[in-house]
Parts: sequence; C-alpha cells; structure tokens
Amino acid sequence: MRRMSVVQGMSGSRFVAFAQQKGLCMTAAGAVVDGNVEGGKGALKDVRKRDVDGRVRSFEEIPHTGRNGWINLVKFWRENRFQQLHKHMEQTFNALGPIYRETVGTLSSVNILLPSDISELFKSEGLHPRRMTLQPWATHREIRNHRKGLFLKNGEEWRSDRLQLNKEVMLSEAMKRFLPLLDDVAKDFCRMLQGKVERDGRGKESKSTLTFDPSPDLFRFALEASCHVIYGERIGLFSSSPSLESQKFIWAVERMLTTTPPLLYIPPRLLVQVGASLWTQHATAWDHIFSHAEARIQKAYQRLTSSQGRGSVTKGQYNGVLGQLMEKGQLSLDLIKANITELMAGGVDTTAVPLQFALFELGRNPEVQDMVRQQVRTSWAQAGGDPRKALQGAPLLKATVKEVLRLYPVGITVQRYPVTDIVLQNYHIPAGTMVQACLYPMGRSTQVFEDPLRFDPGRWLGSRRGDGAGFRSLSFGFGARQCVGRRIAENEMQLLLMHILLNFRLSVPSSDDLKTNLTLILQPETPPKITFSQL
Repeated sequence: MRRMSVVQGMSGSRFVAFAQQKGLCMTAAGAVVDGNVEGGKGALKDVRKRDVDGRVRSFEEIPHTGRNGWINLVKFWRENRFQQLHKHMEQTFNALGPIYRETVGTLSSVNILLPSDISELFKSEGLHPRRMTLQPWATHREIRNHRKGLFLKNGEEWRSDRLQLNKEVMLSEAMKRFLPLLDDVAKDFCRMLQGKVERDGRGKESKSTLTFDPSPDLFRFALEASCHVIYGERIGLFSSSPSLESQKFIWAVERMLTTTPPLLYIPPRLLVQVGASLWTQHATAWDHIFSHAEARIQKAYQRLTSSQGRGSVTKGQYNGVLGQLMEKGQLSLDLIKANITELMAGGVDTTAVPLQFALFELGRNPEVQDMVRQQVRTSWAQAGGDPRKALQGAPLLKATVKEVLRLYPVGITVQRYPVTDIVLQNYHIPAGTMVQACLYPMGRSTQVFEDPLRFDPGRWLGSRRGDGAGFRSLSFGFGARQCVGRRIAENEMQLLLMHILLNFRLSVPSSDDLKTNLTLILQPETPPKITFSQL
C-alpha cells in the first residue's frame, strides 16, 4: 500500500523531538530550542517518573510554545502557519509530547491527541457542551442583525434548537426521508460523468477513459445534493451551463472559509472599526451566502403556503428539511433561516473536498478499490434499488469514508470547555479551559494507529478494545454537539462513491502524496486528477 505524506520522525515507543521549528520555550520536559529538547530522553524519562510518583502537576507546567500570544501571532503570519496549522500541530506534539498549550493572539488552548485523554475530556463536557465560538461569524450576525444558528449558540438556547433539528436531520426516520433524494442526485451525477467520459475520453465505445480534475463537478454535486435535501428542490447544476448564481455561492463559501482562520486571533470588532480588507472580504462572503439562502427560503415558504391554501399538500410528501421545519412550526421563521443558512454554508466544501481525497486514495490503492467495489456490487444487487439497504450491506464503503477522514479530517480539531477541573497527562486543567482534540496528528500517530500512513479501511471493521478506543474517529465531533449535518454528509459521500464504483474503475496519473493546506477545513493544495475508466 502506498503511504500518505507526513513529517517523518515519530517514535513507535515514545514522542521524540525532531521538528525544525523555532521559538519553542521552556517546558516540563526541558528547553526546546530550534526543535531540540535539551536533555532529550532523560528529560522525558523524568516526566514519566513524576507520573509514577503520582503528583498532579500544575497548569503552568504544561509544555507550551511561548507565553506571549502576540509574538506567536506574528510568527504565524510570518511563517504562514495558518495554512499549515495541521503540520504545526503534528510537529509540536512530536517535540513536546502528547499535550501542550498554545496562545496565539487572543486565543489560548490546551491541545491533546491521545484517545484516552480525549475520553476524559468528553466525560466533563456537561449537559450543554461548548466548543470554540467562531467570533468572526458571530460578529457578522450581530452587525447584520441576523439570528444565530446552532453553530454559534450555547446553553439551553442551543439545546432547545438542537432537539428540534435532530428530528429532521439525525434520526433514522429523517434518514429514510432524505436518502432517496441523495440517491437520485448521486445517480444523476454519474449519468453526467458517463456523458463526459464518452464525449471527451479515449477508447472503444462504452469503454472510454478520461483523466481530469473532478473537483468543480464535486462541488456542484455537493450543492445540488444539499439543496435537494434542505430545500426540497433541484437547481440543475448538472446541466451543460450551470447557473452563475450557484457558482457565486460556491465561491462565497470558499472565501468565507479562507478568511475565517486569521480572524480568529484578533478581535473582529477592532478590524471592523479600522475597515480591514480581510474583514470586508469575510463579511461580503457571508452576505452572499445569506442572500442565496434567503431567496431559496422565500421560494420554499411561498410554495408551502400556496399548497396549504389550495389544500393540495400531499400526506407523506417530503419537502426537504426546510419544509418539515416550517410545517411543524416549532421554530420561528427567523431561527429556521439562521439554521438553514448554516447548514447550507457547511454542506458543500465539507463533502466535496473529502470526496476528492476518497477518489484519490481509491485510485492509488487498486486492491482496496476492488474489495470495496465487490462488496458494493453484491449489496446493490440484493437491495432491489433501496439505497438504505445497499449502504447497510456495504460496511467497507462506510469504513472507506471513515479512513479518508482519519487521514484527511475536514476540521482538524474538536474543542470542548470542561465544566469541572480535570487531569490530563497528569496535568491539572481548570474548568472552562478550551481543550482541543487534534485530529490530524492523532490520525497519523503510531501511538494511536498501527501503520498509520497506510490507507486501510479494514482497520475500522470489527471491534477494538482499549483505553479510549471509541475516540479514534471524531471527524464529525462527538455526542450531543456532534455535527448536525452528519447523517446527510455521511450518506451523501457513501452514495456517490457507491455509484461511481459501480460504473467506473479509478486510477491516478500520479500517486505522489498530496500536499494539503488549511483554510477552515483541510484540502489539497492542488486538486488531484483522477482517471475514470468505464466498466
């Protein structure tokens, strides 16, 4: 099996220092200068010895990357660490060990990667789990007088809204309603792909082959699927000339994601006052996202009220998540708008980009691809056209998505603020501290996974026991605060991969490891080209 690209040097038995990274400071394990731990193994042994002695060390003793957040912020800007934050975290864990703290600008966190520590963190998340508030998003809502959706809420207000949305997007009855819609879009995408390969490819009739970058088509698929499930309507993105409006929406989402990370470390209100270009770009992107959603919501509202007025609402007819929320009336229209807009903004790149990684990995791992296809073919034949049965009969397909997200997590951290004091790696963590479970370093750590750089969906089949074993896969978060669009995204990706594997053999012109960048989500620096060969 070919392997993913990570910074080399992880020890199979213990974290060791190797990162060529300047500015790391005094830690409990020794002084870190230019990536070298003075005292080396001896210092780490001292740490282990104190663990055995049982003394809980103070918060201040946690290894750190420098006490001055503003100096760190300058380094992040100068060294372009925002786009390589996932690599920065991986290098820092290797230099400092399985826990460290970091302050960048006004943002402070404790970072962890071992499942056993993550398990302890989630035990203390409380009834109303909190994750980091994306302050640029919240500031935009406040300035524009928009209501906030689930993503920006906390406490009882969050819980009340979440329970209503769960009924439409998370429960099994909801899945039964929207799975056929996702399946229709996936089938249409493959028909479009067949036409593209036959028209532009090489080879014999019905056995053509075409190599190209599928990422623009995957973005259109994700938006088409989201609109069908959320608004209950198709918007025709698979036509030869998709609408300019939809292309602008995709651009706006990408711009919003790109401008978010730098804005996390400086008070957004300050940037508003000085008229910073970065803030203007961010706010303009959100304005376009809201206007796109507003137009769709108004159209759906008019359609629903018109049908009710004529008495023509068909019992059992599914009008999408938006229609369900409007019919039930448990949330105000303003709250429905706020949450639907967030669902749409979070439902395009977060599925289109993992699909790029999935096609690439299946293409450069033909043995895995053949095993998944064989299982999918059998399951599809036995399901009689029922997408839910087809997915249930193909656990290796679900494991493939899980494996892709292990190596390429959409969001590289999951955050919580413990409601009580906790102890992690024998360090005291006060209640209310932001603690981040760092998914990218965890997914590639020999401390957590055997042969972590190998693409092996089979590692997720069967049971695994051990301390924190259930916390090795957290791409969609955990518990009550997990991604509200999880069921839509999981099934959307699985159904598209299923239909692609039923119709095409995948390969790649280059099997070189993909370089990755971080906006708010992890994505390839350059989208990979994929070869589609008709079966």
